[in-house]
Amino acid sequence: MNLNEMKYNEGARHSRKIIGRGQGSGHGKTAGKGHKGQNARSGGGVAIGFEGGQTPFFKSMPKRGFTNFNRVEYAVVNLSDLNRFEEGTNVTPELLKQCGIVKKQLDGIKVLGNGTLEKKVNVTCNKISKAAQAAIEKAGGTVEVI
Repeated sequence: MNLNEMKYNEGARHSRKIIGRGQGSGHGKTAGKGHKGQNARSGGGVAIGFEGGQTPFFKSMPKRGFTNFNRVEYAVVNLSDLNRFEEGTNVTPELLKQCGIVKKQLDGIKVLGNGTLEKKVNVTCNKISKAAQAAIEKAGGTVEVI
């Protein structure tokens, strides 16, 4: 079999519906849109959420809360995640991103004290919990907050 002999499976492709090209096509005159009305017009149809003039559902619900645009969102790294590094490694946000521990690029890195740390590592981060800092320093490492 050659590339020029390959064909699609039976029923895998459909021909385009050609509308408004005379009665003989089977889709002439009104082009499958019926007679008159909103949906027969050009650009016709209703907007998303429109309920025929009745107050839409989303408007009848009360407004709650707000979005704080000053919010700072940190990518979370646990102590147990730091065990994959060699003894004495300088763990930086760039290294965490490169290793795939941190996937999203958020406003910074925060180290939390979940898990145990068995190796001495030097951590550079944007924020750290007291428990995590104590555990890193107990293991013989250092913490630098940038």
